[in-house]
Amino acid sequence: MSLSVSGRHAGLVLTVVGMVAGVFALAPIPQGSAAHLMVDGRPFFGIPNGFDVLSNIPFAAVGLLGLATTFATHASRSSPFSDRWERWPYAVLFANVALVAVGSSYYHLAPDNARLVWDRLPMSMAFVALLAALLAERVSVPLSRRLFVPLLVAGAASVPYWYWTEIRNAGDLRPYILVQFGSLVVIVLLLVLYPARHRGTRYLVAGLGAYAIAKGFELSDGPIFAFGGIASGHTLKHLAAAAGVACLVVMLRVRTRPVGVRPAVQPGSAASRRRGTEPPERSRPLSSSPV
Repeated sequence: MSLSVSGRHAGLVLTVVGMVAGVFALAPIPQGSAAHLMVDGRPFFGIPNGFDVLSNIPFAAVGLLGLATTFATHASRSSPFSDRWERWPYAVLFANVALVAVGSSYYHLAPDNARLVWDRLPMSMAFVALLAALLAERVSVPLSRRLFVPLLVAGAASVPYWYWTEIRNAGDLRPYILVQFGSLVVIVLLLVLYPARHRGTRYLVAGLGAYAIAKGFELSDGPIFAFGGIASGHTLKHLAAAAGVACLVVMLRVRTRPVGVRPAVQPGSAASRRRGTEPPERSRPLSSSPV
Protein backbone atom coordinates (compact mmCIF):
# COMPACT_ATOMS: atom_id res chain seq x y z
CA MET A 1 0.00 0.00 0.00
CA SER A 2 1.47 3.34 -1.03
CA LEU A 3 1.99 6.05 1.57
CA SER A 4 0.08 9.30 1.49
CA VAL A 5 1.98 12.52 0.84
CA SER A 6 1.82 13.42 4.53
CA GLY A 7 3.09 9.95 5.39
CA ARG A 8 6.07 10.37 3.07
CA HIS A 9 6.88 13.75 4.57
CA ALA A 10 6.64 12.34 8.08
CA GLY A 11 8.91 9.42 7.21
CA LEU A 12 11.49 11.77 5.71
CA VAL A 13 11.47 14.15 8.69
CA LEU A 14 11.63 11.32 11.25
CA THR A 15 14.57 9.75 9.43
CA VAL A 16 16.52 13.01 9.41
CA VAL A 17 15.78 13.70 13.08
CA GLY A 18 16.69 10.12 14.00
CA MET A 19 20.01 10.29 12.12
CA VAL A 20 21.01 13.60 13.69
CA ALA A 21 20.10 12.38 17.18
CA GLY A 22 21.81 9.03 16.63
CA VAL A 23 25.08 10.49 15.32
CA PHE A 24 25.38 13.10 18.06
CA ALA A 25 24.54 10.52 20.72
CA LEU A 26 27.89 8.95 19.87
CA ALA A 27 31.13 10.08 21.45
CA PRO A 28 33.30 12.38 19.29
CA ILE A 29 34.98 10.43 16.48
CA PRO A 30 38.62 11.42 15.84
CA GLN A 31 40.48 10.93 12.58
CA GLY A 32 42.22 7.55 12.60
CA SER A 33 46.00 7.65 12.86
CA ALA A 34 46.38 5.50 9.75
CA ALA A 35 44.00 7.55 7.59
CA HIS A 36 46.82 9.11 5.57
CA LEU A 37 48.69 5.87 4.91
CA MET A 38 47.83 4.82 1.37
CA VAL A 39 49.52 1.68 0.16
CA ASP A 40 50.65 2.92 -3.27
CA GLY A 41 53.35 5.51 -2.74
CA ARG A 42 55.07 5.01 -6.10
CA PRO A 43 56.16 8.22 -7.83
CA PHE A 44 55.07 8.67 -11.43
CA PHE A 45 57.09 11.03 -13.66
CA GLY A 46 58.43 12.61 -10.50
CA ILE A 47 54.98 13.06 -8.91
CA PRO A 48 54.83 11.63 -5.36
CA ASN A 49 52.05 9.08 -4.89
CA GLY A 50 51.60 9.48 -8.61
CA PHE A 51 48.67 7.18 -9.29
CA ASP A 52 46.60 8.48 -6.37
CA VAL A 53 47.27 12.03 -7.62
CA LEU A 54 46.69 11.53 -11.34
CA SER A 55 43.56 9.42 -10.83
CA ASN A 56 41.84 12.67 -9.79
CA ILE A 57 41.93 14.00 -13.35
CA PRO A 58 38.57 12.36 -14.24
CA PHE A 59 36.90 14.49 -11.56
CA ALA A 60 37.89 17.62 -13.45
CA ALA A 61 36.63 16.14 -16.72
CA VAL A 62 33.20 15.04 -15.47
CA GLY A 63 32.78 18.19 -13.38
CA LEU A 64 33.35 20.47 -16.36
CA LEU A 65 31.20 18.28 -18.59
CA GLY A 66 28.44 18.43 -15.99
CA LEU A 67 28.62 22.22 -15.86
CA ALA A 68 28.43 22.39 -19.66
CA THR A 69 25.38 20.11 -19.61
CA THR A 70 23.71 22.11 -16.83
CA PHE A 71 23.97 25.42 -18.66
CA ALA A 72 23.66 24.17 -22.25
CA THR A 73 20.91 25.79 -24.31
CA HIS A 74 19.69 24.26 -27.54
CA ALA A 75 17.00 25.84 -29.67
CA SER A 76 16.03 22.39 -30.91
CA ARG A 77 15.97 20.57 -27.56
CA SER A 78 14.13 21.00 -24.28
CA SER A 79 15.76 21.80 -20.94
CA PRO A 80 16.44 18.95 -18.50
CA PHE A 81 14.88 21.09 -15.75
CA SER A 82 11.18 21.76 -15.25
CA ASP A 83 12.01 24.87 -13.20
CA ARG A 84 14.91 27.16 -14.09
CA TRP A 85 16.10 27.27 -10.48
CA GLU A 86 16.69 23.49 -10.49
CA ARG A 87 19.92 23.98 -12.43
CA TRP A 88 21.67 25.70 -9.50
CA PRO A 89 22.08 22.70 -7.19
CA TYR A 90 23.53 20.79 -10.14
CA ALA A 91 25.84 23.72 -10.95
CA VAL A 92 27.17 23.68 -7.38
CA LEU A 93 27.48 19.90 -7.50
CA PHE A 94 29.51 19.77 -10.71
CA ALA A 95 31.64 22.81 -9.81
CA ASN A 96 32.67 21.14 -6.58
CA VAL A 97 33.35 17.84 -8.34
CA ALA A 98 35.79 19.73 -10.57
CA LEU A 99 37.35 21.27 -7.44
CA VAL A 100 37.76 17.78 -5.95
CA ALA A 101 40.34 17.17 -8.67
CA VAL A 102 42.37 20.10 -7.31
CA GLY A 103 41.84 19.47 -3.61
CA SER A 104 42.36 15.73 -3.72
CA SER A 105 45.49 16.05 -5.88
CA TYR A 106 46.91 18.58 -3.43
CA TYR A 107 46.15 16.25 -0.53
CA HIS A 108 47.65 13.14 -2.11
CA LEU A 109 50.93 14.88 -2.92
CA ALA A 110 51.71 14.94 0.82
CA PRO A 111 48.79 13.56 2.86
CA ASP A 112 48.09 15.17 6.23
CA ASN A 113 45.13 16.67 8.08
CA ALA A 114 45.73 20.23 6.86
CA ARG A 115 45.68 19.17 3.21
CA LEU A 116 42.74 16.82 3.77
CA VAL A 117 40.58 19.88 4.47
CA TRP A 118 40.85 20.87 0.78
CA ASP A 119 39.91 17.35 -0.32
CA ARG A 120 36.86 17.06 1.93
CA LEU A 121 35.51 20.59 1.55
CA PRO A 122 34.36 20.30 -2.09
CA MET A 123 33.15 16.74 -1.48
CA SER A 124 30.87 17.84 1.35
CA MET A 125 29.47 20.65 -0.79
CA ALA A 126 28.80 18.20 -3.64
CA PHE A 127 26.86 15.82 -1.35
CA VAL A 128 24.50 18.48 -0.03
CA ALA A 129 24.05 19.99 -3.50
CA LEU A 130 22.87 16.62 -4.83
CA LEU A 131 20.49 16.37 -1.88
CA ALA A 132 19.07 19.82 -2.68
CA ALA A 133 18.65 18.82 -6.35
CA LEU A 134 16.65 15.73 -5.40
CA LEU A 135 14.51 17.69 -2.93
CA ALA A 136 13.57 20.08 -5.73
CA GLU A 137 12.79 17.32 -8.21
CA ARG A 138 10.86 14.97 -5.95
CA VAL A 139 9.46 16.97 -3.04
CA SER A 140 9.20 20.73 -3.61
CA VAL A 141 11.15 23.40 -5.47
CA PRO A 142 10.27 26.11 -2.88
CA LEU A 143 11.41 23.80 -0.05
CA SER A 144 14.70 23.13 -1.82
CA ARG A 145 15.26 26.84 -2.40
CA ARG A 146 14.74 27.57 1.29
CA LEU A 147 17.09 24.80 2.40
CA PHE A 148 19.75 25.27 -0.29
CA VAL A 149 21.97 27.83 1.43
CA PRO A 150 21.60 26.29 4.94
CA LEU A 151 22.56 22.90 3.51
CA LEU A 152 25.62 24.37 1.79
CA VAL A 153 26.66 26.16 4.97
CA ALA A 154 26.24 22.99 7.04
CA GLY A 155 28.18 20.94 4.50
CA ALA A 156 31.03 23.43 4.29
CA ALA A 157 31.18 24.03 8.06
CA SER A 158 31.51 20.31 8.87
CA VAL A 159 35.05 20.22 7.46
CA PRO A 160 36.73 23.19 9.21
CA TYR A 161 34.94 22.13 12.40
CA TRP A 162 36.58 18.70 12.14
CA TYR A 163 40.00 20.25 11.52
CA TRP A 164 39.57 22.73 14.37
CA THR A 165 38.84 19.87 16.76
CA GLU A 166 41.78 17.82 15.45
CA ILE A 167 44.36 20.52 16.09
CA ARG A 168 43.02 20.71 19.66
CA ASN A 169 43.47 16.95 20.11
CA ALA A 170 39.71 16.45 20.35
CA GLY A 171 38.94 15.30 16.82
CA ASP A 172 35.26 15.07 15.96
CA LEU A 173 34.16 13.73 12.58
CA ARG A 174 30.47 13.45 13.50
CA PRO A 175 29.21 16.48 11.51
CA TYR A 176 31.20 15.44 8.43
CA ILE A 177 29.91 11.86 8.70
CA LEU A 178 26.38 13.20 8.96
CA VAL A 179 26.88 15.39 5.88
CA GLN A 180 28.33 12.61 3.74
CA PHE A 181 26.46 9.50 4.75
CA GLY A 182 23.34 11.25 6.06
CA SER A 183 22.91 13.00 2.71
CA LEU A 184 23.17 9.67 0.90
CA VAL A 185 20.61 8.04 3.20
CA VAL A 186 18.13 10.86 2.59
CA ILE A 187 18.75 10.70 -1.17
CA VAL A 188 17.96 6.98 -1.20
CA LEU A 189 14.84 7.65 0.87
CA LEU A 190 13.72 10.29 -1.64
CA LEU A 191 14.10 7.76 -4.44
CA VAL A 192 12.03 5.21 -2.55
CA LEU A 193 9.26 7.45 -1.20
CA TYR A 194 8.70 10.06 -3.91
CA PRO A 195 7.86 9.59 -7.60
CA ALA A 196 10.18 10.93 -10.27
CA ARG A 197 9.19 13.96 -12.35
CA HIS A 198 11.99 13.40 -14.85
CA ARG A 199 13.38 10.54 -16.86
CA GLY A 200 16.75 8.93 -16.14
CA THR A 201 16.35 7.75 -12.54
CA ARG A 202 18.22 4.57 -13.42
CA TYR A 203 21.34 6.63 -14.10
CA LEU A 204 21.10 8.21 -10.66
CA VAL A 205 20.80 4.75 -9.12
CA ALA A 206 23.83 3.64 -11.15
CA GLY A 207 25.76 6.67 -9.89
CA LEU A 208 24.94 5.81 -6.28
CA GLY A 209 25.99 2.23 -6.94
CA ALA A 210 29.30 3.41 -8.38
CA TYR A 211 29.93 5.47 -5.25
CA ALA A 212 29.22 2.43 -3.06
CA ILE A 213 31.75 0.48 -5.13
CA ALA A 214 34.23 3.36 -4.68
CA LYS A 215 33.90 3.13 -0.89
CA GLY A 216 34.51 -0.60 -1.14
CA PHE A 217 37.71 0.06 -3.12
CA GLU A 218 38.81 2.57 -0.47
CA LEU A 219 38.37 0.04 2.32
CA SER A 220 40.30 -2.58 0.32
CA ASP A 221 43.25 -0.37 -0.60
CA GLY A 222 45.99 -2.81 0.41
CA PRO A 223 44.45 -6.13 -0.67
CA ILE A 224 43.66 -4.77 -4.13
CA PHE A 225 47.21 -3.48 -4.59
CA ALA A 226 48.60 -6.80 -3.39
CA PHE A 227 46.68 -8.49 -6.21
CA GLY A 228 49.15 -7.83 -9.01
CA GLY A 229 50.60 -4.54 -7.76
CA ILE A 230 49.08 -2.59 -10.67
CA ALA A 231 46.63 -0.22 -9.00
CA SER A 232 45.59 0.32 -5.39
CA GLY A 233 42.09 0.38 -4.04
CA HIS A 234 42.39 4.11 -3.43
CA THR A 235 43.29 4.80 -7.04
CA LEU A 236 40.31 2.73 -8.18
CA LYS A 237 38.14 4.58 -5.68
CA HIS A 238 38.80 7.85 -7.52
CA LEU A 239 37.95 6.29 -10.88
CA ALA A 240 34.74 4.66 -9.62
CA ALA A 241 33.56 7.84 -7.89
CA ALA A 242 34.19 9.87 -11.05
CA ALA A 243 32.22 7.27 -13.01
CA GLY A 244 29.35 7.80 -10.57
CA VAL A 245 29.33 11.52 -11.34
CA ALA A 246 29.44 10.70 -15.06
CA CYS A 247 26.17 8.80 -14.54
CA LEU A 248 24.59 12.04 -13.29
CA VAL A 249 25.74 13.86 -16.41
CA VAL A 250 24.15 11.17 -18.57
CA MET A 251 20.97 11.42 -16.49
CA LEU A 252 20.63 15.12 -17.34
CA ARG A 253 21.38 14.47 -21.00
CA VAL A 254 18.67 11.82 -21.43
CA ARG A 255 16.07 14.21 -20.04
CA THR A 256 16.28 16.47 -23.07
CA ARG A 257 14.21 15.77 -26.15
CA PRO A 258 13.56 17.56 -29.44
CA VAL A 259 11.37 20.64 -28.97
CA GLY A 260 7.78 19.98 -29.97
CA VAL A 261 8.05 16.23 -29.39
CA ARG A 262 6.14 14.98 -26.39
CA PRO A 263 7.48 12.04 -24.41
CA ALA A 264 5.89 8.71 -25.13
CA VAL A 265 2.74 8.03 -23.14
CA GLN A 266 1.58 4.57 -22.26
CA PRO A 267 -1.99 3.78 -23.35
CA GLY A 268 -4.33 3.80 -20.40
CA SER A 269 -2.21 6.16 -18.33
CA ALA A 270 -3.58 9.30 -16.70
CA ALA A 271 -1.41 11.42 -19.00
CA SER A 272 -2.89 9.64 -22.01
CA ARG A 273 -6.42 10.42 -20.89
CA ARG A 274 -5.54 14.05 -20.15
CA ARG A 275 -4.07 14.51 -23.60
CA GLY A 276 -6.98 12.86 -25.27
CA THR A 277 -4.74 10.31 -26.99
CA GLU A 278 -6.39 7.29 -25.45
CA PRO A 279 -8.23 5.37 -28.17
CA PRO A 280 -12.01 5.49 -27.71
CA GLU A 281 -13.53 2.56 -25.97
CA ARG A 282 -15.22 0.20 -28.40
CA SER A 283 -18.95 0.01 -28.02
CA ARG A 284 -20.24 -3.29 -26.83
CA PRO A 285 -22.18 -5.30 -29.40
CA LEU A 286 -25.87 -5.61 -28.79
CA SER A 287 -26.91 -8.89 -27.40
CA SER A 288 -28.25 -11.29 -30.01
CA SER A 289 -29.79 -13.59 -27.45
CA PRO A 290 -33.45 -14.39 -28.19
CA VAL A 291 -35.91 -12.67 -25.92
